[in-house]
Amino acid sequence: MSVAAVNTTSIKGGEFLVKETAASQIFIPEEFTEEQHMIAETCRDFLAKEVWPRLDEIDHAINPELISGLMDKAGELGLLGTVVPEEYGGFGMNFNTSMLVAEATGAGNSFSVALSAHTGIGTLPILYYGNEAQKTKYLPKLASGEWKAAYCLTEPDSGSDANSGKTKAVLTEDGKHYVVNGQKMWITNGGFADILIVFAKIEENGQTDKNLTAFVIEKSFGGITMNEPEHKMGIKGSDTRQLFFNDCLVPVENMLSERGNGFKIAVNILNIGRIKLAAAALGGAKRVAMQAIQYANERKQFGTAIANFGAIKHKLAEMAVGMFATESAAYRVGQNIDDLILTFKESGLSDSDAKLKALEEFAIECAIMKVHGSEVLDYVVDEGVQVYGGMGFSADAPMDRAYRDSRINRIFEGTNEINRLLIVDMLLKRTMKGQLDLMGPATAVGKEIMSIPDFSTDEDETLFAAEKKVVKNLKKAALMVAGAAVQKFMMKLSDEQEIIMSLADMVIETFVAESVLLRVEKRIERLGADANSLHKDIALIYLHRAAERVNNAGRAAITSFAESDELRVMLMGLKRFTKIEPMNLKDARRRIADELIAKNDYVF
Repeated sequence: MSVAAVNTTSIKGGEFLVKETAASQIFIPEEFTEEQHMIAETCRDFLAKEVWPRLDEIDHAINPELISGLMDKAGELGLLGTVVPEEYGGFGMNFNTSMLVAEATGAGNSFSVALSAHTGIGTLPILYYGNEAQKTKYLPKLASGEWKAAYCLTEPDSGSDANSGKTKAVLTEDGKHYVVNGQKMWITNGGFADILIVFAKIEENGQTDKNLTAFVIEKSFGGITMNEPEHKMGIKGSDTRQLFFNDCLVPVENMLSERGNGFKIAVNILNIGRIKLAAAALGGAKRVAMQAIQYANERKQFGTAIANFGAIKHKLAEMAVGMFATESAAYRVGQNIDDLILTFKESGLSDSDAKLKALEEFAIECAIMKVHGSEVLDYVVDEGVQVYGGMGFSADAPMDRAYRDSRINRIFEGTNEINRLLIVDMLLKRTMKGQLDLMGPATAVGKEIMSIPDFSTDEDETLFAAEKKVVKNLKKAALMVAGAAVQKFMMKLSDEQEIIMSLADMVIETFVAESVLLRVEKRIERLGADANSLHKDIALIYLHRAAERVNNAGRAAITSFAESDELRVMLMGLKRFTKIEPMNLKDARRRIADELIAKNDYVF
């Protein structure tokens, strides 16, 4: 069926870099309904009753039945079927609601990993790529928790280069089964999963396919053995193992999608996992921040609570700013995906195809959020340890587990380095295909830096006019450096990973800064300026931080390839485009911290 063109008034993936977005066009978390908040509260109640009291037991469990049993209880509450359509036994929630669930359950440490692996990479390949028979057979049992799922992609010699896997599938002479042989590692839920999404290359007549093919393998098929659980730095309670396939007979009807389509499945499912990871990281960060705030109020030194010291206030405020920023950008993207899903469905696409196409469209933003969310969490837990001081280093205090468990998130779903490379790669590829016009604006910026700056003092008194100009200039900075780098290296730019990662940082910070500003603008329009004075502080602090980071990343990139006059002109342009009016950031942080301390919780 032909698909109608996407509504041109809606934002496209990556287009934020060259298109101004109005506050009215974005979704903000304050717009979640009472029903959505109740769903999130159900998730938090489950963690409070079933998971948090047993964190030590979970981390030291030898038997995978503990996590599996908790998954059963989560299934009874419907937490495993949030995105599964109602006709297959789920609730059919929209994407942003599923993001909210990911955030609410993200504070469950090892359990959260098991839950997200099952509901995400374990279930979604069947939901999005399965035929009707496969969906009917597997989705109801996955949604209820009767069957648990795992995702088997990584191999000893196949990590970031996923398509280099060596697991083989050979068709039997009678044409009824594939015989699968190979090894998979780092398989979350591997010890108790009933259903495995396995990627292998089909071998026929001595020739091996270049691309992976995906299979749905039931552990009951036999021919599957496993190692003992891995000993890991963190998320110790998640069951992570190596699996071995030894002449595992898989019915031909259990091929997922088409032959050779496995790599595409893996990439698209990882897009979903990336932005969901950002939401989960946010949930974990909020819990750590709450614990740090409460400890700062309780811990007394020099005759007063340490929460009263400026150095501690700085840390608490910076935690809040980072989390608020991740939250603002993540749900902005989530709603963009939901809106595009609706557009595609109205144009005639099936529900599954519409979701896949929408997620593919916003793959750039998914990668941005994965990087930002995981690095904000790392910052929060690191400063959480510092707030706790000596107790932060004790395994008897909560920061020990939080610190160790957070580290995997910069590796999960593609390392942050890979995601940074992907952000720029996808932007440039879409430009070359004519899907995005970046070179036109980049050329215009190149001409602008050669012109006399505009020193006019006409003041626009609309809300955040000056700040929006800063965001607009940050976009120009990214376009300037990207355009010059492409012109300098052409097709060899992919070899300059250091420059690409600096470019990615410029793009990430610009997108998130804009998201925070738009959220606060929309809040002010809804609730008034007085009720949002602290939120405005957060937006301005983040904007100053973004301007500084864009400047630093831009300088690192420019000095890596520009010389002589070009170097001087570009550095002058970078200085112009990252200029921001100074403000008293210390007092703004103190105002934010004082609110956190007074409420004894994260309240933004």
